[in-house]
Amino acid sequence: MPNNSLSYPKVCRNANGKYYLDIKLNNRRHRLFSGRRIGNSININSYPNNYRKSIAIDLAEQVYKYLINNNYSFEKQLNALELYDMLITKKLSEPLSNSYRKSLVSIASCLRTHLVKCGEIKSHYVDMLSLKYNNNTSYNTMRRHVNVIVNYLHDNGFPIEQSKLKSRKQIEVLHKPIGNLKELLEYIKSYNKNLYLCALLTYGCLLRPHQEIRCLKWRDFSEDLSFISLSGNKVKSKRNRVVPVPQYIRKDLVKDEANNNIFTGTSKPYNNSYFKGVWRRFKRCLPSVERDITLYSFRHTGAIEIYKRTGSLSKLQKAMGHSSLKVSLTYLRGLEVEDLKEEDMPIV
Repeated sequence: MPNNSLSYPKVCRNANGKYYLDIKLNNRRHRLFSGRRIGNSININSYPNNYRKSIAIDLAEQVYKYLINNNYSFEKQLNALELYDMLITKKLSEPLSNSYRKSLVSIASCLRTHLVKCGEIKSHYVDMLSLKYNNNTSYNTMRRHVNVIVNYLHDNGFPIEQSKLKSRKQIEVLHKPIGNLKELLEYIKSYNKNLYLCALLTYGCLLRPHQEIRCLKWRDFSEDLSFISLSGNKVKSKRNRVVPVPQYIRKDLVKDEANNNIFTGTSKPYNNSYFKGVWRRFKRCLPSVERDITLYSFRHTGAIEIYKRTGSLSKLQKAMGHSSLKVSLTYLRGLEVEDLKEEDMPIV
């Protein structure tokens, strides 16, 4: 028998006098003693003996109609919206960062609204989500996030047309190091001690400020405060990371209870945007700070210092916590690192 084949349910009786339905569906044999598989509460053998056969005949007709109307399957066939919701819920249940999940939720909501309105999701609407951005970086980011959702839906049987948009070449941004580092740190120290410590750790330990540093607890430090050890669930690369703490940072650390956050003094850290807000307010108070300088500029500056002193890409990779050397090479391209010196240039 080919797939989508079905024999009419045959009413049978076993040696114990129990009635059941014998069905051959898509080359598989099924025995039904009740209507549970089709969402029916009928239990054939719960009826008096003289009624069981007629109940079984009635149930056979119901089962046959159900299978014909349900695409030759006992599994309930989901409509497009139900399938969409089920797949999106499954995708969003994966371990994702808060910001990444927020982006996917926003895209999934747009697609769902369009599905409800039009009954299907065509590629021109999928493309429109990315094409509304003129900035190449924003366009590529949106395109990448949209493709994550669309490809997942497509690969799991949802009828959706995949996007054929190509990525756009981005203009590399040169991340300038902080020239007056000590002076800037002194200004920050007099403005906010938490921001000062965050900037120090970003520069000296090359940790990421808004997650890795913000969530630091005293138990993440060694007993003498000379090392920070972070497990994979606290690091962007998802790999365990151990970084030394320079002496000039250790002198500003006052150890507290192991489970306390180093900034709040309690078990809970500040909210995700805490340091963004403090840094923004600090720059308002000190307009002389260049517009493009951010907390991440301290990490860039620290990376340049390590590379200039060691000339080692592998050491830079470990210090930055990058998952591969390729990431470090990409990162260096955007930093102000001198590859050529004056004496290397042609002479007359």
